[in-house]
Order: sequence, then structure tokens, then C-alpha cells
Amino acid sequence: MTKTISTKDKILDVAIDLFSQKGYSGVSIREITREVGIKESSLYNHFQNKDEIITTIFSMFQEELAKTLPPIEVLDVILDNSSIEQFFAKGFENFKEHIDQPVNEKLWRILYIEHYRNTQARELFLNDIIKKTLDFLEVVFEKLIALGKVKQIDPSLLAAEYQYPMFSMLAEYNMLRFDGKDTSLIEKRMKDHLVFLLGIIKVAEAE
Repeated sequence: MTKTISTKDKILDVAIDLFSQKGYSGVSIREITREVGIKESSLYNHFQNKDEIITTIFSMFQEELAKTLPPIEVLDVILDNSSIEQFFAKGFENFKEHIDQPVNEKLWRILYIEHYRNTQARELFLNDIIKKTLDFLEVVFEKLIALGKVKQIDPSLLAAEYQYPMFSMLAEYNMLRFDGKDTSLIEKRMKDHLVFLLGIIKVAEAE
């Protein structure tokens, strides 16, 4: 049975596609409605204006991004039942799967385009992508230190040492995918970064 897509969802799908290619300012309401196949007046039954469309898109991005991190309340169970290599490898794969989804890839592209021009995009970039991820990783490293799996190093420093290089490489990964170029080298570098850092900070296991 084919699922019927609502007009509102069609508008969002088209807007996401167009904004990811041309940027918010490069797309008109007329272009969106033409691609959807509706009159311009019909769009206003679902959105007040183009600003509300981009605000809705950013909210979608926020919801999708939140799914990439496990809830703090289950961290203890996860960390108790996995090695640090398994934990970070799984986190990396989960995030990569998130980025590789076609809609999420476009949402990331919109955010990259708009974060200097749009306050909401900038707040998402600084708070949801950077700060919340660093805060989460700091809690992870605190717990790993308490479990005796990681050396006694400032957890906030460990979070930054892991995340900032990874974030830079993920940006490169996204750009390569956008151009349809080979991503195997940057994927290897991300995995090597993980192995290298964990090799430095991991507590050696007793013989």
C-alpha cells in the first residue's frame, strides 16, 4: 500500500531539495509551489511564509540530530557492556549512517549554507552540533575514567581532542559526497583518528 504524502510534506521535501542546492535566499515561493505543483496561494494554507518553512526545516534537523546520541540515562549500561573501542566505533557508524541518509545530507548542507546568515542555523550549529556533542562526550569520558578504562585526563579536553578533528573531517566527508567524489580516504582518516586517540588515552589492561 502506497503511503499518501501530504501537501505540507511535499512542500517541505521540495524546499529542502531546493534550499540545499541554491540556499534559502536563492529560492522563491513561486519556485517551490511550481515544483510541488500547487498554486502559490495554496502554500499559505500550510505555512505563513518562507521563513516558517526554513524554521520547520531546522526543527526537523534538530530532531534528527538528537537521535544520533544515546540518552544519558542508559550510558552506564552501554559503557559497562562494551569496550571503549566498541562504544566509539558504534557511535561513529551511527553518525555516519545519519549523515548518509539523503534527507539528512540535504539538511546538513542547508545548515552549512545558512549558518552565517540565519540566527537559528547559527544557534543549531553552535549549540546542538558543537556544544551538546562536547557536553555528551565529556560525560562519557568522565564515566570511562571512573570505570578505570581511560587515563585521568581532563574529560573536557578529551571531548575536544576527539570531537574537533572528527567534526572537521565530517565536513570534508560531506563536501566530497556532495561532489560525488571518493570518500574512502577521509573515512580511513576518521577511523585512524579514533584508533590513535583511544590508543593514547586508554588504560593498559593488566597482563
